[in-house]
Amino acid sequence: MSKIIVLALGGNALGNNSEEQKEAVKHTSKSIVDLIEGGNQVIISHGNGPQVGMINLAMDTASKSEAGTPEMPFPECGAMSQGYIGYHLQNAIQNELRKRGLNKPVATVVTQVVVDKNDPAFQNPTKPVGSFYTKEEADLMVAKGFTFKEDAGRGYRRVVPSPKPIDIVEIEFIKSLIDTGNIVIAAGGGGIPVVEEDSGLTGIPAVIDKDFTTAKLAELVDADSLIILTAVEKVAIRFGKPDQLWLSELTVDEAEKYIADKEFAEGSMLPKVRAAMSFALSKTGRRALITSLEKAADGLEGKTGTWIG
Repeated sequence: MSKIIVLALGGNALGNNSEEQKEAVKHTSKSIVDLIEGGNQVIISHGNGPQVGMINLAMDTASKSEAGTPEMPFPECGAMSQGYIGYHLQNAIQNELRKRGLNKPVATVVTQVVVDKNDPAFQNPTKPVGSFYTKEEADLMVAKGFTFKEDAGRGYRRVVPSPKPIDIVEIEFIKSLIDTGNIVIAAGGGGIPVVEEDSGLTGIPAVIDKDFTTAKLAELVDADSLIILTAVEKVAIRFGKPDQLWLSELTVDEAEKYIADKEFAEGSMLPKVRAAMSFALSKTGRRALITSLEKAADGLEGKTGTWIG
């Protein structure tokens, strides 16, 4: 019987610009189609931090030019990133399926995700978007009204609010696509954040962490497994130190202890571990896997990766 697997693609699976991305997803699609060819029903989500940041900055710059291009709100920038990343992914996956003689449709769903307008995250922007800057470059951008923070020692990035996902607006449509055997790309970049107003759903400037939204997506479609893909094969404690230890299994309680001990970097592994925990806690028996894209199939067979649950 086919298993439903939800994949959260990390930034390493995508390029830094359009041309790089088209090349990167050719490689990415091979690992995804390996899982599909193995008889799994696959749903794909992805990050958009660099892409939405570049779109937003480009539109902001254009609006200040003599051409007088209208300003583009952040939710619309998120929708643009979902569209063009989704296009590249579905194109590459479809081409790889055809190479292997597999006849399965692939589609991207532009996805809205409901958040609480009173979420405390709106008072404390933390989500990195866009490119890395030096401190001097960041200071110039702060003068334009942007908020910047250092990101895991790699430089400075713009940060925006990162509220928690409550619900996925298009979830019933996504389920119907899965039920009819389609490969679905959904909730890209964490989804377009919307809040409930008296007048209906309204987009709001924020970026929901894609791993949390992917965990919510996996929960709502009743997935058998959530796989959060990253640059490393396993989760480690004391990462980068002489006594570094790679972990194959983690209970939720053990993960909580390591979080309390600040073992996981806030801008990289911490949200992945927390998202894996949220899926594991959503229903008895659920487990999530954190591993690299290349090792996803081996991880499902228990050969590598870190299982949390």
